[in-house]
Amino acid sequence: MMEKVIGIDLGTFNSCVAVGEGGTPVVIANRGGYKVTPSMVAITEAGKRLVGHIAKRQAVTNAENTVYAAKRLIGRKFRSPQVEAVMGNVPYRIVEGPHEDVRIQIRDKVHSVPEISSMLLQEMKAVAEDYLGHAVDKAVVTVPAYFNDGQRQATRDAGAIAGLDVIRIINEPTAAALAYGFGKNIDRRVAVYDLGGGTFDISLMEVSSQGVFKVISTSGDTMLGGEDFDQRIIDWLVEGFKSEHDIDLRQDRMALQRLKDAAEKAKCELSMVTETEVNLPFIISSARSEALHLQRQFTRSQLELITADLVERTIAICAQTLEDAGLEKEEIEDIILVGGMTRMPSVQRAVAKFYGREPCKGVHPDEVVALGAAIQGAALLDDGAEMILLDVTPHTLGIMVHGGTFEEVIPQNSTVPTSRSKVFTTVRDGQTTVKILIMQGEHERGRENVLLGEFQLTGLRSAAAGVVEVEVTFDINADGIVSVQAKDLDTGKEQSITVTASSDLTKDEIDIMVDDAQSHAIARREDEELQVARQEVETLLADIAKLFPKVEEMVAGSDFGRDAIDKARTVVDRAKGLMTTGDTQVLREQIEGLARTQRMFKGVVGRVG
Repeated sequence: MMEKVIGIDLGTFNSCVAVGEGGTPVVIANRGGYKVTPSMVAITEAGKRLVGHIAKRQAVTNAENTVYAAKRLIGRKFRSPQVEAVMGNVPYRIVEGPHEDVRIQIRDKVHSVPEISSMLLQEMKAVAEDYLGHAVDKAVVTVPAYFNDGQRQATRDAGAIAGLDVIRIINEPTAAALAYGFGKNIDRRVAVYDLGGGTFDISLMEVSSQGVFKVISTSGDTMLGGEDFDQRIIDWLVEGFKSEHDIDLRQDRMALQRLKDAAEKAKCELSMVTETEVNLPFIISSARSEALHLQRQFTRSQLELITADLVERTIAICAQTLEDAGLEKEEIEDIILVGGMTRMPSVQRAVAKFYGREPCKGVHPDEVVALGAAIQGAALLDDGAEMILLDVTPHTLGIMVHGGTFEEVIPQNSTVPTSRSKVFTTVRDGQTTVKILIMQGEHERGRENVLLGEFQLTGLRSAAAGVVEVEVTFDINADGIVSVQAKDLDTGKEQSITVTASSDLTKDEIDIMVDDAQSHAIARREDEELQVARQEVETLLADIAKLFPKVEEMVAGSDFGRDAIDKARTVVDRAKGLMTTGDTQVLREQIEGLARTQRMFKGVVGRVG
């Protein structure tokens, strides 16, 4: 059997999985027939895990134990401003983990964010396996282009917990460009504008007829997306209700979840119509125990007014990215819109106005990223694939120097693989070691950036005066692995480190989560087998019930016939009594007896007929 690598778009709002079939990438529909699955996880009161559409359907009645938009929290520190912003807008409980990381409490258990994300990846894995008919253990997973190393590693950990070997992490806009240019034999310079549920990315790329996909420049905002548009609508509804009833609906978890659902629905509807109604009866009770209702008309122009600054933020980032690339708007030949938020008319108008041309309509905004990931997955398996992907570093890499200043070595938007060196000087003050702090980010102050790793260059001469010159070399390979080497130009002493980004999870923690995920996968398969058996029993019982009166009428005149009818009735009654059993094998035994009865009944009816 030929090995398959699936492509997964792990989104903030929705997730999607695709696979290469006969040289063509195909998006796989889940059991409900949907090609995208809501990125939602819930635990019921009975302890059952729900993922996707089934989790979304029960979110209002189980708001505190239903998690969405976990992607905004992945790889972040608990006390970061981004986490603080999310905490004020979601009904589920966010708590601090043992490594100053983010954890989410669902009922009586605390989960890491990679663990929550792994539940979504495990669902995507199961969707692919149902479609292919065999196990899958390799995947290409996409992330926002502006994710830092910690966020990328946390996504890798999520894959590992889900039982997937994530053989490559690629940027979402890059994946979209792969799908856009795949097999088209075109030479185009394109802008990929990706506004999804939680993040915004803009990438400028060159697509070559020779199969080369080169990123020129990329930028973004990992806290700008559909969640923010929804929040503006929620705030508008809340303030209107508060001015009328002096009650803040955000203080009630169930009301907040109903507002969230209504805001998302209204936003989507206003991409197709110019006015909609938000109608939430019995949203809350007053101090006098009166049932209060929320009912308001909401127009597209109102939506565009309260979200105008969000759209403008994306355009400002687009302008900066063009400037960083040294390009003019006129040099961009196509604009590819990615992410569900790009369906919003004001977004489309703003993009068209900025670039001076209408965006390309040839890609599906919800599916194109997963398709691109599947293309990359197939190419990684095929040694003869005529496709080269040249990506860039989304953030500047450098070291922290004296005074806490950040000094760059590899600038943002450098094409990888790459290697850069820079000589730093330090005063010889009797010390025999120099600490090298490796940072990632754009801030002048080192502590405002992300610490990727640190090591010490030892063996320096301990003379009382003079200057030590240290050459620091950064090397990034095609997989994005960063290696840093420091060399004392006076003594020739060298020290190096391979930077392995941390997701704040220890190996022991990940191993425990992997075991939990495997146990869940086994339990899920057993549950699915049980449900299939129950459905078979129900189908056989229904068929026998239809045949029973006719057969009874035909054979009741003989002792043999009455005996056969009594035996059949015993088989049916026993099967009905065991319908609620949790033992699949017992139900399988009932299926055998029912199938014999069905065949006998059909034989009787057939002979007489």
